[in-house]
Amino acid sequence: MLDVDAVTEILREAAEAAVLPRFRSLSEGEVEEKAPGELVTVADREAEELISARLRGVVAAPVVGEEAASDDPGLLRALRTEPVVWLVDPVDGTRNFVRGDTGFAVMAALVRRGETVAAWILRPTEDRVYVAERGSGTWRDGVRVHRAPAPTDPARLRGSVLTRFLDPAGRHRAAEAAPRFASVGPGAHCAGVDYPLLFEGGQDFVLFHRTLPWDHAPGTLMVTEAGGVCLRPDGGEYRPGDDAVGLLNASDGECWKTVRSLLLG
Repeated sequence: MLDVDAVTEILREAAEAAVLPRFRSLSEGEVEEKAPGELVTVADREAEELISARLRGVVAAPVVGEEAASDDPGLLRALRTEPVVWLVDPVDGTRNFVRGDTGFAVMAALVRRGETVAAWILRPTEDRVYVAERGSGTWRDGVRVHRAPAPTDPARLRGSVLTRFLDPAGRHRAAEAAPRFASVGPGAHCAGVDYPLLFEGGQDFVLFHRTLPWDHAPGTLMVTEAGGVCLRPDGGEYRPGDDAVGLLNASDGECWKTVRSLLLG
């Protein structure tokens, strides 16, 4: 049986040791641009090393961390070739973290035979933790979370569309559709914030284009276990190891269909 609490404790301890001491205390030399527009900090690297080493003691499996995979993209093959894989995002929302914004998270997920079976999102500055296991629901600080259906009228729906990686045509469609909804925001620039907003009722839908596995494996499991829907724009299932792009997440099936028709045509 998976020791869910042990993983939660690993994330908490890594946050206490490597992340929180650097929050609003980063020096210039502790922040780098690993790719155009993509930041990494000493906190990301140290937290990932701490978490990865200890997760192997919970379940002996390869660890695919965001920073390790940035250095060696070949690590992603493990999601297609290995029966069990850990995913780690040591600081999701690094740009927010660098700015001194509390919108960041520490995340992990366990993938078996290509499907996410357990997930964790820790919000260190709030000391808040979300946990999900396939078939056992989504939990916030020990209290089960259920996502109620959204309103059927599009004019009452609230959501986010992350346009950064959309092509010009996709951005144009999103801009044209936005007035049909109650509100459409740009997202929190942190999956560990955007997903809980969806399954806790703060928004009704969220559209992503880029779907890196460490960003989306934790949240998609939590949304579906809370009663929501996470599907590719063509209606296909999301799997952490696939190479597809685009992911539309919604409070329920009818909401998903409504948003799909308005946003994506």
